[in-house]
Amino acid sequence: MTPLLYVPLLLLLALTPWLLPALRSNNQTSTLRRLLRLGKKTPSQKPSEILSLRVYPIKSCRGFEVPSSKLRTTGLDLDRRWMLVDATTHVFLTIRQIPEMTRILTGISDDGEELLLSTADIKDEKAEIAIPSRPSAAWLEENTTLASDVQIWDTVTDGYIYNPSVGVNQLFSKFLNRDVVLVYKGPTARILKGNGDPRLLGRVQSTNFPDVHPVLIASQASIDELNSRLKSGGHEAITIERFRPNIIIRGDREAPWVEDSWKTVRISSPGTAGGEGEDGASLTFDIVARCGRCQVPNVDPVTAEKHRTQPWDTMMSYRRVDPGLKYKPCFGMLGAPRGEGEVRVGMKFEVLEETTGHQYIKGF
Repeated sequence: MTPLLYVPLLLLLALTPWLLPALRSNNQTSTLRRLLRLGKKTPSQKPSEILSLRVYPIKSCRGFEVPSSKLRTTGLDLDRRWMLVDATTHVFLTIRQIPEMTRILTGISDDGEELLLSTADIKDEKAEIAIPSRPSAAWLEENTTLASDVQIWDTVTDGYIYNPSVGVNQLFSKFLNRDVVLVYKGPTARILKGNGDPRLLGRVQSTNFPDVHPVLIASQASIDELNSRLKSGGHEAITIERFRPNIIIRGDREAPWVEDSWKTVRISSPGTAGGEGEDGASLTFDIVARCGRCQVPNVDPVTAEKHRTQPWDTMMSYRRVDPGLKYKPCFGMLGAPRGEGEVRVGMKFEVLEETTGHQYIKGF
């Protein structure tokens, strides 16, 4: 028997002590078997292209579109590098509890050196505050305090808490009517968990302040299909911004939701073929999981008004497609970049491998 034939057995033995308690399911054995044979299929999907790139510098606050961005292994440049936390407990805050957070606006200066922060309903001249978009160690030393008790979901990490002298805490506290502070991700790596755990991903990778994984990729074809259902039910169409994706591809109008089977994808400059990342011509992503949705998409990102039922009810009627997310619909796919480099609107998007074995594993 060749050594390669031992690989599935060795992998099973290595993963069993960790996966069995983590999954906590009555179907643990079949779950393990499915994960271990995350079936690589010959891709059948047509190439597509990137329609839009979106960055959300402060978690749960309003983001903006960019024509290009530097892709890092932690996510798009600037994306979720900041977060608002309770001023006393340092526990993170999101649209889930405070829909008004989506009316905190972010922008970037013409030279890219400053992050521009403001609130939607304050129009006096002091409402906009600029902070360094890539703060130096010296600036952080002078204007922030490093805290080790910043909590996001069940993870405690470190972050630079902005001092009162900067002014952002007062601006946001007044707008949200509660004491909050802005925090910039600290130097301690926030290692991926769940489907991105090193024992499944095959490498140690970290991210900043997104919920789970570095990059969310969505398809315009799928939001169009969802909107057709919403309109046929007498509801208004919604924008893809409600789902807060980073990369939006065109997709295939004749085949929405094919992203459910993505396993490995690649973006590249049209007509080129080169190495991976940086000076190469392509960037590859491991698609680690489907993105289970809460009711944040019910919140209008412009007005912060939350619809009582939509699009949640419509999505629940047909998008409960992941066996690891029995009570949540799915929209978009979560990816972990293998390398770093520039991404631009118009780049080619290809599916290299597909799978029928996706199953969400809880882990934040």
